[in-house]
Amino acid sequence: MLAIMNLPKRMIEALGNSIIEFVSTVGILTQFTYKFYFWLMQKPFRVRILFNQLFFVGNKSLFIVCLAGLFIGMVMAYQTYYGFKLINVDSLVGPIVAISLAKELAPVVTGLIVAGRAGSAMAAEIGTMKVTEQIDALEVMGINGIQYLVVPRVLAGFFTLPLLSIMFLFVGNVGSYIVGTKVLQIDESLYFAKLGQFMFVEDLLQGIIKAFVFGFLIAIISTYSGYTCEKGAEGVGKGTNKAVVLGMISVLVFDFILTSILVRIL
Repeated sequence: MLAIMNLPKRMIEALGNSIIEFVSTVGILTQFTYKFYFWLMQKPFRVRILFNQLFFVGNKSLFIVCLAGLFIGMVMAYQTYYGFKLINVDSLVGPIVAISLAKELAPVVTGLIVAGRAGSAMAAEIGTMKVTEQIDALEVMGINGIQYLVVPRVLAGFFTLPLLSIMFLFVGNVGSYIVGTKVLQIDESLYFAKLGQFMFVEDLLQGIIKAFVFGFLIAIISTYSGYTCEKGAEGVGKGTNKAVVLGMISVLVFDFILTSILVRIL
């Protein structure tokens, strides 16, 4: 009986602790981001490490991004066709799929894939260096850990995710074209005519802006999670899990925020 009476109290305490932890995390992450911007402008510039990270985040993620884009484009074509056929506007399959990919699916799905693949690897690598005191060794040698480990990875995420998003968009439209014209027998000339009539540069620009923001968020959160992880293998695992979860949540939350802003200015 006493436990039941104390239940509301425990729920309020748990909610308060969650809010305190969230505010603390946001504050520490903000300080971490400030350090990133500070060391971004400091010499020496780690160009070789940057290119290695560009290859890791971009090239290593290319296959799975293109594979996801191809099948999502084909599925979107099927679903859109059978929905639009009910009202005799199946010729709009091409532009609807293209706009959906450009504005939402390409940057969001690419961001989720990169967060799960590259973001987890960043957090695990930096976290392992943290618990094995390799970062402390760098500091002893006069090498700042933020400049050496964080800056190249964040820049790589910032620059590669828009390129991966564009590849996702291209391959997705190829899949939509194949299904739409070859399987569902939509006239090719009508398909491309409608695509040119309803697709605009602003649609592409909206997705690219989102991809830049998502790339930065995923990389800064992943490096932060690894850089601040606790000691031991369990700490590295928790840091990696934290990086993936927060990275994916940030993509979804900021997708709504950016959409509400960009639809008014573009």
